Amino acid sequence: MTRITIPFRSGLIGLLLLTLAQSSGLPLTDASTTQPASVDPAALQALQARYTSLAKQLTQLMPAQPYILVDTARNHLFIKRRDQVLLDALASTGSGTILDKPGETKGQWIFDTPRGEFAVQSKLINPVWVKPDWAFVEEGLDIPKSQAERVEPGVLGEYALGFGKGYFIHGTLYTRLLGKNVTHGCIRLNDDDLKSVYRLAKIGTPIMIF
Repeated sequence: MTRITIPFRSGLIGLLLLTLAQSSGLPLTDASTTQPASVDPAALQALQARYTSLAKQLTQLMPAQPYILVDTARNHLFIKRRDQVLLDALASTGSGTILDKPGETKGQWIFDTPRGEFAVQSKLINPVWVKPDWAFVEEGLDIPKSQAERVEPGVLGEYALGFGKGYFIHGTLYTRLLGKNVTHGCIRLNDDDLKSVYRLAKIGTPIMIF
C-alpha cells in the first residue's frame, strides 16, 4: 500500500524547515544565485535534529485512533491512524450543481459535499434511500404526498455511515463514476472500500473533509 502525507502536514513541515533554516543562519539561495553556498556541517546537523524532533511532535498531535480524511478535489477517502494510511479509496463527492426549488423565486439546492470537521453519527446495514424532494424535481416528476413512494431500496450499498444533516458515506450502483464530482453531497465508495470503512470506523470517529 502506498503511503502518503496529508497536505497540511507536509506544508507545515516545509514551513518549519524554512523557519529553522532562517533561525540557524543557514544561507538561502534564490533563482539568481549560481554559486554553491557553503554550509556549516554542525549547523546542518543541528537543523536536521530539530526537524526530526518537530516532525515527531507533529505526528504525536495526530489522533491516535483511526480517522477519516476526504479530499473532495481529488475524490479520495483515506482512513489514517496518526501518519499511517489504513485505507486509500477512490470516491465520488458533490458535483456543486444548483437546482431551483419549484415555487420559490430564490430557493435553491446546492449539491456540495460539506467541508470541515465532522464525526460518524450513525452506522447502518442495508440502508434504504428515502428520496428527498430534489430527487423528484431533478427527474421532472411530481413530489409525492405518500412517504411510501419515496422509499427506494438497494441503491446505497450494504452499509451507510451518517455524519449529519442527511449526509452519508455509502455505496453506489455507478462505480464507473468513482473519482468524479457527481453526487448530491454524499460520499460514494465501491463495495469493498465501503465495507472497510464500516469495519474501521466507530460512532464518534472523526471525519475531516477538505
